[in-house]
Amino acid sequence: MPVRRLNHAVLYVKDLAASVDFYTYALGFEVRTEIPGRAAFLRAQGTANDHDLGLFWVPEGQLPVGPYIGLYHLAWEVGTLGELAEARERLAARGALVGASDHRVSKSLYAKDPNGIEFEVMWRVPAEDWEHEMQSGAMIAPLDLEGEIARWGERLTGAAAGSVT
Repeated sequence: MPVRRLNHAVLYVKDLAASVDFYTYALGFEVRTEIPGRAAFLRAQGTANDHDLGLFWVPEGQLPVGPYIGLYHLAWEVGTLGELAEARERLAARGALVGASDHRVSKSLYAKDPNGIEFEVMWRVPAEDWEHEMQSGAMIAPLDLEGEIARWGERLTGAAAGSVT
C-alpha cells in the first residue's frame, strides 16, 4: 500500500475569518467552500484537489476533538481503491481505524497513530467526475468501500496516475 503524496491538511483555528484572510493573502489560496462561521475549505492556485487546506473554527473555551488548536489531520493519498481496502485491513489489524467516510470526491478512512494523532488515507475520484459526484447526495456519507470498488474498479487516480488531475 504505497502512499503517493500528502493530499491536504486540516487545522482547528480560533478565528476563522482571520485564518481565511491569512491563507488567501499570504499563500494565495482561494476559498472553495464555506460553512459560514464554522469551516472553510481552501484550494491552492492551479491544484486539482477539491481542497488543500480545511479550517475548522473552535469556539473560545471549547477544546477540539484533538488536544489543542492546530493540526486536526493529514490526508495521505493512495492510487487505487484496492490499496485503500488494504490500508483498511492493516489499520483495523492494529486497532487504529476510527472511521470511514464517503466525501463524494474522495473515499476516506480515518485512523489514529499510537500517539493519538488522527490521519486520513484517501482515494480521489477522477477529477472529471467531481461535478457529477457533488450532485449525488449528502456531502459526507458512510463509506461502502466494497460498493465503490464494484463501481470504480482498480482505476488509478491522482499522483499515482502520474498527475494530480
